Amino acid sequence: MILSFSTWPEIEAQLTRSRAIVIPVGSTEQHGPTGLLGTDALCPEIIAREAERADEAILVGPSFNVGMAQHHMAFPGTVTLRPSTFIAAVRDWTQSLAAHGFERIYWLNGHGGNVASLEAAFSEVYAEHSLLGRAASVQLRLRNWWELPGVMRLIGELFPTGHGGHATPSEVAVTQWAYPDRIKTAELTPRIAPTGPIRDAQDYRARFPDGRIGSDPAQATPEKGGRIVAVAAEALRAELGAFAQSTGSA
Repeated sequence: MILSFSTWPEIEAQLTRSRAIVIPVGSTEQHGPTGLLGTDALCPEIIAREAERADEAILVGPSFNVGMAQHHMAFPGTVTLRPSTFIAAVRDWTQSLAAHGFERIYWLNGHGGNVASLEAAFSEVYAEHSLLGRAASVQLRLRNWWELPGVMRLIGELFPTGHGGHATPSEVAVTQWAYPDRIKTAELTPRIAPTGPIRDAQDYRARFPDGRIGSDPAQATPEKGGRIVAVAAEALRAELGAFAQSTGSA
């Protein structure tokens, strides 16, 4: 079930069956010459919706598609939030859902730069309850999609070299599978991008002029993306099922 395509009576009825929801969260940032700017939000959304297609008991909320991307701001099209803005938005998002009775909110993340702020937002939510001497009314869970069981093993088999750390062939392949009419091509020089530290936006572009870090996204194909999505979606289904039935702290 997709929240954005549902009516309020349908969500009210869903809450009598399950009080769990998955929220895809990512970023809008450069992904090299061939990666879509929406890649980091699209990947978790694609995986969550594929899991929902196999199990209608899963409720997929609207994607949080702008995140912590300040280090990509030297590349046009990138949109970023301040940490304080991001944390406040996650808190409000969580409290809105909790007010309707959702008790298990699973955040499926597509951007490593979001992790620290997501965890800070979770701490803020729990602190609000603890300081009032109340048990938390909601459990929050964070999972990076590539860390779902079996995914990194498959990625290692598909891309034994040139996977890298940004604008990777795995994430590009996932978007190619879902949106084959949006596949981009470009000359990549060098074939495998250099690696190194990430600092501020201007330093990033000086070190990595085409936006890639250690990656060769030319290895991506829709077929490889489909294999990744299948493994990730099945793992997500299993985790969501257990999370929805969990008791105690997440």
